[in-house]
Amino acid sequence: MASSIKISRLISRSISSASSSTSLFSRGRNGGYPGGLLAKYSTAAVVDEQPIKPSVQVEHTQLLIDGKFVDAASGKTFPTLDPRTGEVIAHVAEGHSEDIDRAVAAARKAFDFGPWPRMTAYERQKIMLRAADLIEKHNDDIAALETWDNGKPYEQSRQVEIPMLVRLIRYYAGWADKIHGLTVPADGSYHVQTLHEPIGVAGQIIPWNFPLLMFGWKVGPALACGNTVVLKTAEQTPLSALYTTRLFHEAGLPPGVLNIVSGFGPTAGAALASHMDVDKVAFTGSTATGKVILQLAAQSNLKQVTLELGGKSPFIVCEDADVDQAVELAHFALFFNQGQCCCAGSRTFVHERVYDEFVEKAKIRALNRSVGDPFKSGIEQGPQIDAKQFEKILRYIRSGVETGATLETGGERHGSKGFYVQPTVFSNVQDDMLIAKEEIFGPVQSILKFKNIEEVIQRANNSNYGLAAGIFTENLNTANTLTRALKVGTVWVNCFNTYDAAIPFGGYKMSGQGREKGEYSIKNYLNVKAVVTPLKNPAWL
Repeated sequence: MASSIKISRLISRSISSASSSTSLFSRGRNGGYPGGLLAKYSTAAVVDEQPIKPSVQVEHTQLLIDGKFVDAASGKTFPTLDPRTGEVIAHVAEGHSEDIDRAVAAARKAFDFGPWPRMTAYERQKIMLRAADLIEKHNDDIAALETWDNGKPYEQSRQVEIPMLVRLIRYYAGWADKIHGLTVPADGSYHVQTLHEPIGVAGQIIPWNFPLLMFGWKVGPALACGNTVVLKTAEQTPLSALYTTRLFHEAGLPPGVLNIVSGFGPTAGAALASHMDVDKVAFTGSTATGKVILQLAAQSNLKQVTLELGGKSPFIVCEDADVDQAVELAHFALFFNQGQCCCAGSRTFVHERVYDEFVEKAKIRALNRSVGDPFKSGIEQGPQIDAKQFEKILRYIRSGVETGATLETGGERHGSKGFYVQPTVFSNVQDDMLIAKEEIFGPVQSILKFKNIEEVIQRANNSNYGLAAGIFTENLNTANTLTRALKVGTVWVNCFNTYDAAIPFGGYKMSGQGREKGEYSIKNYLNVKAVVTPLKNPAWL
């Protein structure tokens, strides 16, 4: 089933289970701030209840190097926290440069002397398919780890994200035996062919917002091409990748091919990006960190780099829009995954003809969003990832109020423990406000007004980012104009957050370099070699 259909069905179920009563909410559009709760959320009590205990046990907290779970060389560990409460789930091995050295040495040995790049592509494919089968078999346990460590709704993890991971691994397994070069005609008596060869050791650094999907986006194409991998997990969410990589080894992956180092960016991440024996690095995360990764790669061995970075995506609601449908889609575009999505539709541009109606309905939709323990059925929004992100979001909200945006609803902590933020909607947002310019990465919707297509194109493109955009219109000409005019890597027309293993994903400008997923990501993990041989007395050229 297509991932977009799964997401749509999940959202529909969540919406139907959410409270629809507006009588609980007494705040008007123009009320003051701060001063007391902004709205009486019907699910507030859920957050303060005893959190549901996940059924899964944490089995793996060590580093995975050369096919074995091992302690960090220093013996140090760090806590990974439950964002519902801030309490410790487990203590995980803290990798440093010495551990990166060990992991890279194992990956280099596996590439230079091991069977992985030398076995037939069909054999690599079979191992990857067996790994996908094992992930599918352990779907519920992996989903529970993902939700426990990250805070996203369990229904989202279980019904959408882990199945999407399985689909990704199977997709790239299918590519393994379809990677080949060309025979090229040349002037003169020569036989010319191109070979597509694995790059070697790939260093990969993944974020915390979609830990396992980003694991699949990185590991899938690298393995299909015959590379070996050293992957650094985000320090906030190390658990699910360790569990899943064990399943790859159960499926027959040779030792050293896929190594996992948990640790922090300035230590383990920097060591990986600057390592002289790493041939390529791939990073997903903030633009600021992406710049550091690029600099480290250049200063070391000029290794190849792909970057999937931040965004401030416009979601454009045109004057012909069905407002109810537009509100629902714009809500999904922004609030999905607690707003912790690099391509979130965080600049909601609405045509002046429907602006007031849209704002009022967007406010009501946010008020009715179900917030609480992500393990509870029907919950749409769990906690933010950690205290740092929680405080960052609240600072942006205060900035919006201080610079004159109208706070329609939300704006405060939800409940009394954990890292929950009320779904927040701002209207009367201006382009020069921080909430309209910078990536908040949280459940904060900024609604801006526009007059015509020419104006909104200019304003939408007036950003350092260019990751994605959404368009809501029934006019084909309008859609065609906007899709070609917007300087972004993905444009969703009358949909949003529609992902598929074959659809490339990446950005323009400061949203990154290169593409993830699809055929384009395969090219990130291959070198192209031209081979030229003279022909003696050829029958033809």
